[in-house]
Amino acid sequence: MRYFDDFAAGQVFELGSVEMTESAITEFAKQWDPQPFHLTEAGGAASPFGGIIASGWHTASAFMRLYVDAFLSDTAARGGYGVDELRWVRPVRPGDVLSGRATVEEVRPSARRPDRGTVRLLWELRNQDGDVVFSAHGINLFGRREPSPS
Repeated sequence: MRYFDDFAAGQVFELGSVEMTESAITEFAKQWDPQPFHLTEAGGAASPFGGIIASGWHTASAFMRLYVDAFLSDTAARGGYGVDELRWVRPVRPGDVLSGRATVEEVRPSARRPDRGTVRLLWELRNQDGDVVFSAHGINLFGRREPSPS
């Protein structure tokens, strides 16, 4: 279990990878972001993207799944304060394999509640070519270790 006290600026956490299949892209789009360039190859071909691409929200959701499975599930996470500077840097296409990474940028104990603190992380997804396709700065709240009984 990782607590607030275990984080330091500069730490990097590799989160694993996920393949973005055309069926997953279109299924997500049908339910949540039904723009033509997310739904069909023809719709994508008629767009500036020249082919079908994943919704940015699908890409962000893919990051979140990796983040929870490989990182948050083994921490004293207490929620989050938000996300800053979310960017969809490059289109994500069917067959792209996205790898996640979280880098600790800042660690700040709570001034009012000694049992917790906030950690600001740079979140990134890179495709199989190493290109960043998604980035954001997440601000998470983590519990601190219980003091040892004296």
